[in-house]
Amino acid sequence: MDRCIVLVDVGYLLGAASTLLTGDAARSRLSVDHAGLIQQIRERAQTETGQPLLRIYWFDGAPDRVPQPEHRRLRVMPRVTVRLGMLTRVDGRFQQKGVDAAMHAQLTELARHKAASDIVLITGDGDLLPGVTAAKEHGVAMHLWAVQAADGAYNQSEDLVAEADERQLLDRDWLTRAIIAAEPTPPDTLAQSVSKPLVPAEHRDSPRAVVPAPARAPSPGDLARSAPSAALRWSSDVGWIDPDDGLPLLATLTTPQEVWVDHEQDLSVSGEPYEVGGTFGTRWAERLPRDQAEDLFARLEQTRPRIPRSLDGELLRYAARFGTIGNEVLDISDDHRMQLRAGFWHGIEQSSGTSRTRVSSEARNS
Repeated sequence: MDRCIVLVDVGYLLGAASTLLTGDAARSRLSVDHAGLIQQIRERAQTETGQPLLRIYWFDGAPDRVPQPEHRRLRVMPRVTVRLGMLTRVDGRFQQKGVDAAMHAQLTELARHKAASDIVLITGDGDLLPGVTAAKEHGVAMHLWAVQAADGAYNQSEDLVAEADERQLLDRDWLTRAIIAAEPTPPDTLAQSVSKPLVPAEHRDSPRAVVPAPARAPSPGDLARSAPSAALRWSSDVGWIDPDDGLPLLATLTTPQEVWVDHEQDLSVSGEPYEVGGTFGTRWAERLPRDQAEDLFARLEQTRPRIPRSLDGELLRYAARFGTIGNEVLDISDDHRMQLRAGFWHGIEQSSGTSRTRVSSEARNS
């Protein structure tokens, strides 16, 4: 078949990219435009092989093989197939298990069935050498792409490099079209996005109005890297046992139809803690009963910067759906809890003015 297929070892691609761009192999140090990256891979594969693309196989690890937000988005993209191995913790660090074996099996099967004339591998692991050799024996041209090494040395198996028919380098310029190092938010900007009070819509144009939150949501680690603030360690703190003041939970405000809509919308949520918290806060604010919204907003504002315990617990349970949000830990770290709650208050602030304006308008028209 005169077409090409790409097999991507995501651990290698993003780990090597992070080492090049940040000096640290942790993928959490990167901000990745996955859709843009897939498009770049597709265009380059077609150009360099001279064949149309059949499919991109995206091999990655995930805790218990549960798809993470980026996996759910990628697997519904045209010509993309996601294959997941295990993400396990070894000596305090997370490692992929089963990804190399899955890539080897896929490569061998594709070559045996002559599914493509050209196969592109983005990997550095020498364990794939037998698969590359077998594919060549079936008449497949093997292309090996390497991520530019930070120190100029090899970051691929030399045997794998020697066996490939064609070799290409993914250099810094190419990578940074879709992959960049996450940058911290300045502390003063951060404070504005976290600690500002709710401003009624009718006063937002006045000179006393609070400066609005920045348009760009902080990326993972932005809040964590800023100076710690005791005000951000909210209702999960030991000793914080105040009642919830009768505030409803999001689950009680959500209809069965909205549950399905929420699940669909969650596929487009990046999984960054700030965005997750904002999504939750926006939904809560927008679904309040119209005849109770003003009173409930007032009660919630009295708890700031804390979140009432039951509502806070529901927020954390919602965030847990997104798996390892923003760093290499399987639970929700204190830093990410801070980001979630900051996002929650931002979502409340963004939605409360709209809700209050709607209620006032309906009252005038009734």
